[in-house]
Amino acid sequence: MESLARHADTRQRSDTVAAMGEQLRIGFLGAGLIATYHSKSLRRSGADICRAGVYDTDVQRAEVFAEASGHSVMQSEDEVLESCDAVYVCTWTSEHPRQIEKAVARRLAVFCEKPLALDLETAQRMARMVAESGVVNQVGLVLRRSPAYLWARHLIDDDVAGMVMGVVFRDDQFIPIQGHYGSTWRGDRDLAGSGTLLEHSIHDVDMLRFLVGEVADISAHTTNFHGHDGIEDVATATLRFANGALGTLASIWHDNLGRPSLRRVEVFCAHRHIVITGDDWYGPVRWSDTDGTSHSLAGQELVDGVASMRDGGENPDGEFVRCATAGIPATPDFADAVEAHRLIDAMYRSAAENGRSIRVARG
Repeated sequence: MESLARHADTRQRSDTVAAMGEQLRIGFLGAGLIATYHSKSLRRSGADICRAGVYDTDVQRAEVFAEASGHSVMQSEDEVLESCDAVYVCTWTSEHPRQIEKAVARRLAVFCEKPLALDLETAQRMARMVAESGVVNQVGLVLRRSPAYLWARHLIDDDVAGMVMGVVFRDDQFIPIQGHYGSTWRGDRDLAGSGTLLEHSIHDVDMLRFLVGEVADISAHTTNFHGHDGIEDVATATLRFANGALGTLASIWHDNLGRPSLRRVEVFCAHRHIVITGDDWYGPVRWSDTDGTSHSLAGQELVDGVASMRDGGENPDGEFVRCATAGIPATPDFADAVEAHRLIDAMYRSAAENGRSIRVARG
């Protein structure tokens, strides 16, 4: 009975934070690299929050996180969930569905790192669950708020550019079981599900949809050089978009520790060539037009350039707090993540059939 009462209190507080003007209590499940990223991002956002509990199966890691962030180490997931109004799920992928279900049962706002789940079917179930519950939900597809990608989409949508014809997207990084990632679980298919496509390039397929549009069909190949069972480290895909454009994706996990996560994106329109390179967030973005002029935007100029295009603020974590406090929908949400999962699923199915073209089903 005491436990049920605590759960009721948590639900009541979650529903009344906005009305009472109280600080949103934030909890963390998982205290590794990505949790640390979000904790620092929350601080940079200036959001007025109360830092509640954190739990990690590695107690020392939780203690280090708590000392740096101001959270309190808890002895279980349930203690964290009972201490907060909103929770970050930053554990390995196989844990996400179970932990999100527990959070939703308490009517907590949820921020889940990508990917949502090991497979499309589970991701769809999770998206239905949060939609039916009505809880505020957001997913870690953070490039949706990148000034570089927002500006690139603006350039593509400009009438001067003409029709979009093709896109070349390359993404490479050293395999994240080493270096500053130190996440050995990404080499275990039971925890990660698979390799570079699901774990890393789910960002990339989300951006391909964001920049060019819906995908009609996909052909893909994968291979494995590192030898971790079920963990592909190189993947290539050819995409045909609904608008007729064609695209290629190359996703590579290598061992060059001098190359952390790096992307290069080229978009070819009838009258404009656009390149995103350097930093995922601050560019530069370069473009050249059919009249022979060339341009570049980076850093604060890029941030200023997209200010009027952004729905909400630049900081994804600050936006999660704003939406969770006000009880309004956040973006990108679980439904957005499902569409990215849909493309990844098609790529894996194609690769399993030696590159056979797979029609992408719509949600």
